[in-house]
Amino acid sequence: MTPLPDRYCPVDGIRIPGDSLAWCCPSCHGPLDLDFAPTPAPLKSLTGRVNSLWRYAETLPLSAPRVSLGEGRTPLVELTDEVRGKLDFLMPTLSFKDRGAVMLAELALRAGPRRVVADSSGNAGTAVAAYCARARLPCTVYVPLGTSVKKLEQMEAHGARLEVVDGDREAAAAAARRAADEPDTFYASHVYNPYFLHGTKTYVHELWEDLGGRLPEVLVLPVGNGTLLLGAALAVAELYGAGLLDRRPRLWAVQAAAVAPLAHAFAEGADDLTGTTTLSPTHAEGIAVPRPPRARQILRAVRESGGTFLTVTEDRIRHAQLDLASRGLYVESTGVVCWAAVREGALGGRSAVVPLCGAGLKSGPARD
Repeated sequence: MTPLPDRYCPVDGIRIPGDSLAWCCPSCHGPLDLDFAPTPAPLKSLTGRVNSLWRYAETLPLSAPRVSLGEGRTPLVELTDEVRGKLDFLMPTLSFKDRGAVMLAELALRAGPRRVVADSSGNAGTAVAAYCARARLPCTVYVPLGTSVKKLEQMEAHGARLEVVDGDREAAAAAARRAADEPDTFYASHVYNPYFLHGTKTYVHELWEDLGGRLPEVLVLPVGNGTLLLGAALAVAELYGAGLLDRRPRLWAVQAAAVAPLAHAFAEGADDLTGTTTLSPTHAEGIAVPRPPRARQILRAVRESGGTFLTVTEDRIRHAQLDLASRGLYVESTGVVCWAAVREGALGGRSAVVPLCGAGLKSGPARD
C-alpha cells in the first residue's frame, strides 16, 4: 500500500506523519494541510474510467477505494444563459459532503481505530455515518441541539451513535474534539482533516471535464467552514499548474447575512476574523459557523482569485428555494444560497456554476 503523505500545520510548519491519529497541530491546535501536490491527468485520458470521483485518481491522496458508494459525477443543468447548477444533492447521502466523507472513511479504515467521532450540523454527519457503515467502523456524531430531525434520522439509520449537545454548532465541535483526544480514536473532521478538502476538490475536476477542459468565469460557493471553496481552490491550482487551464475562475463566496463573519472580515480588508459574530437564526443552518477554523485560508483564497463575498437575506433564501422548486429542483435551504446570491443579475453577464448541494428532503421548505 502506498505510504500516506505527511500532514503539516500551515501556520508553524510542524509536520505530522501520515499514519498518525493526531487531528490538529500540537502547537497551535489549528487545522492541518496535506503535503501533496498532484498532477491531474489530461482530459483525453479520462475516457472509459470509473464513473465516480475516483476517476481522478492522480489527484487523490488515497487509491484503491474499499468503501465507495459511487459518489461524484453529478450532472450540470442550465438555470439561465449565464448560470448552470451542479446537482450535488444527487449523492448517495443527498449532499456534497460525500465527496470528503468517503476520503475520511478510507483513511480511517487504514488506521483501524477503536471508533470514529465526528461533529456536524447535519450533512457532514450523515455522510460520515454512511461511509463508516460501509466500512464497518463504529461511529459517534456530535450534533447541536435543534439539528434537523430528518438528518438525525438518517444518521441513526446508518447505525451512528448520536450525542446531542445542549448548545450551538461550536459547542458540538468542542465536545467532539474532547472525544477525539481519547486513545485509539479517529476524528473524522471535515474541517481539521485535509483529506476532506482533497475529496471536495473533485467538484471542480468534474466541472472541468464536463465543460470540455475549461471552467466558468465564476465559481459561486457557499461558505460556512469553507470546505467546498477550499477544495475548489485546490483543484483550480492543480489544473492551472498542470497547464490544463488557460485562466483561473474567480471564487465568489456566499454567506447568510444572519451569520457572515467571513464576509465582514473581507469587507474590512482583514486577513482573519474580526470581532465576535452572534449566531443568529437562519435557514442556512449548514453554513451558520461563527468562527471557522480555516478563516485565514478562505479569505486568502477568495482574494487571490480576484473574487468576493456576497450575503443573502432570509427572504432571498426562501424565494430562491421556491424558484428552484418551480424549475423541478427541490434543494435544502442551505443549498440554495448561491442561487439566491446570483439569480437576479449579480454576475453582470459572466458565466458561472452554482452548487445545489443538499436535497430539500433533508430540511423541508424554508418558512417565514
